[in-house]
Amino acid sequence: MSNVGKIAYLQAMDIPVWINKTTQEKDIPPEKATSITDLDWETLADRVRHCQQCGLSQSRKQTVFGTGNLQAELMIIGEAPGAEEDRQGLPFVGRAGQLLTNMLNAIGLDREQVYIANILKCRPPGNRDPQPAEVIACNDYLNRQIALVQPRLILSLGGISAKNLLQTDQPVGRLRGRVHQHLATRTDLMVTYHPAYLLRRPEEKSKTWKDLQQIISHLANRSI
Repeated sequence: MSNVGKIAYLQAMDIPVWINKTTQEKDIPPEKATSITDLDWETLADRVRHCQQCGLSQSRKQTVFGTGNLQAELMIIGEAPGAEEDRQGLPFVGRAGQLLTNMLNAIGLDREQVYIANILKCRPPGNRDPQPAEVIACNDYLNRQIALVQPRLILSLGGISAKNLLQTDQPVGRLRGRVHQHLATRTDLMVTYHPAYLLRRPEEKSKTWKDLQQIISHLANRSI
């Protein structure tokens, strides 16, 4: 991990860091020193594209930033990119992505109407689960995306996404069916099963259909 990455990791954990001014000026170019909370879409995407805050930067083909409507009412957050996402640089473009598209179409939405991102911006080797340090390294990027989109509702797909967004150990089965709040931005958040899980367990699709109906109802009934 680079010196910049170590500093960001420690700061994310609220660990006091002493930074030598000379080292800081040498390691962080002026355009990179801006706080993530001040970045616009273009600068944020560029920061992610060149990110080396964790070891995934060494194994990725490219980063997977996010895609969709930058002013979407519904923001969908998955877990981590897979092989096809790593190749194309876009989230949910494999079989799970095709199912997600069908899920959205079933409730009258196109992919272009929502914003889609992941907990991680880089693919973990072998599609393993994200490690805590990797989630921390990406967390500020995701929070900034949420702040820029300002969605009325976040849909968390799968256990890894939900556990990190809500900081909970409860399984999806206990989290779905009610409205939560994303801890960092206080945005309303609902949880359902990940499309990849539904491909393995199609019998759970009926539960997801109920979740999708609740999502549409929530968006329709909440005052602007």
